[in-house]
Amino acid sequence: MKLTFHGAARTVTGSQHLIEANGKKILLDCGLFQGKRKESFELNRQGFCAGGDIDCLVLSHAHIDHSGNIPCLVKNGYRGDIYTTSATRDLCAVMLMDSAHIQEKDVEYVNRKRAKKGQAEFEPLYAKKDVVTAMEQFVGLSYNRRHAILPGIHLTLVDAGHMLGSAHVILDIDDQDTGQQVRVVFSGDIGRPDIPIIRDPVPIVDGADILIMESTYGNRLHSPYPESEAELERIINETYRRGGSLLIPAFAVGRTQQLVYALHKLANRGAIPDLPIFVDSPLATRATDIFRLHPETYDDEIRNFLLQDEDNNPFGFGQLQYTQSVKQSQALNTLRQSAVIISASGMLQGGRILHHLRNRIEDPTNTILITGWQAPYTLGRRLVENESTVRIFGDEFQVRARVEVLTGFSGHADRDGLVDFVGKMTKKPSKTFIVHGEEEAANALAGHLNAAFGLENVSIPEPHQSFVV
Repeated sequence: MKLTFHGAARTVTGSQHLIEANGKKILLDCGLFQGKRKESFELNRQGFCAGGDIDCLVLSHAHIDHSGNIPCLVKNGYRGDIYTTSATRDLCAVMLMDSAHIQEKDVEYVNRKRAKKGQAEFEPLYAKKDVVTAMEQFVGLSYNRRHAILPGIHLTLVDAGHMLGSAHVILDIDDQDTGQQVRVVFSGDIGRPDIPIIRDPVPIVDGADILIMESTYGNRLHSPYPESEAELERIINETYRRGGSLLIPAFAVGRTQQLVYALHKLANRGAIPDLPIFVDSPLATRATDIFRLHPETYDDEIRNFLLQDEDNNPFGFGQLQYTQSVKQSQALNTLRQSAVIISASGMLQGGRILHHLRNRIEDPTNTILITGWQAPYTLGRRLVENESTVRIFGDEFQVRARVEVLTGFSGHADRDGLVDFVGKMTKKPSKTFIVHGEEEAANALAGHLNAAFGLENVSIPEPHQSFVV
């Protein structure tokens, strides 16, 4: 059996892991690379997008760094099955179409500039028609149902508790080379216990022979979730007293719904002022509709909330408005009263949030609240690192608005959660691969696993590095 790590190797983007067993090739995730624009442009056109030969694809969840290159794979000839949960399939239907729209618009903008210089035009990474073709290849599976995907290879998806539809991937392989059965576990992104809306991550109690696990927060601890809701309350009230607005760049799927639910609870308690709250992201609006379609994924807290809430809707209440049109979004830039504006993208790499930021970043009464991990070289990372000036749409702006960071809303397990994921395995892996983390976080997690369980056969793969196991 051979494993090759084509993405999310010593970085947190572009998840793509290849397993070769019994003469077949299984790709775990097919994500987009994000970060430096030129570098990402080139990386996303290599490897499997250029026509890699695989037999099936297993998708852990819908986030674009895990799913975003699937239409490119299909565009270049892949016609096999794409196995995932039904909720992930539904989310990908809107998220990949949104990604295709961004690809087309970005290339249209670049090509206008290239045409003026007499340069050859670029093609988008993929188009909406490629998404339509890809969606026909999705196979939605329920959690905890063992399914034969290739000769001698069975797949089980287990709730990872990271976002709607997210899964740990279990592959039970009757290895023809050794005559032994090998269990490969791919953690996907591991969620956090006691986070509202979705259920807690389910442990892989039976354990694994080979473990591929994420390490996003392998060197950090999160604040308890209730403390983060209290901090959100504080930030809103302080911003309101200054006469400013709160801008929250948020991932359209997962983080936006978490924030809306937290704001709903704060509003019900009268803990925040009666100010307008806007979700300014068409994708977030469509994704929220999909959340409503999958109550089977909800945890007990939100079920009880639904029984008691007069709105009977965790994602809708009196102060909240979902904008749709460009005109509605533009109107927010001339809003004179204090407000909360939640908008994509979560790393401030594009989308409507940039227009709101451009209009408010130099006003010290305003607050920018970062609630998720920010990739290197993104505008969000620059704000987290307290750079005094930033560029937005090519223009330079002074950062005078207050910047706050709350990691307690993260959907990723922290260091202790990652260690606990392995700790609950009765059979510890004989070989572990640490992925989906910057080098410092990955190295730290490897050390913690060794200290806690004596795991010594732990590797942190380089990009495209292969291992025979």
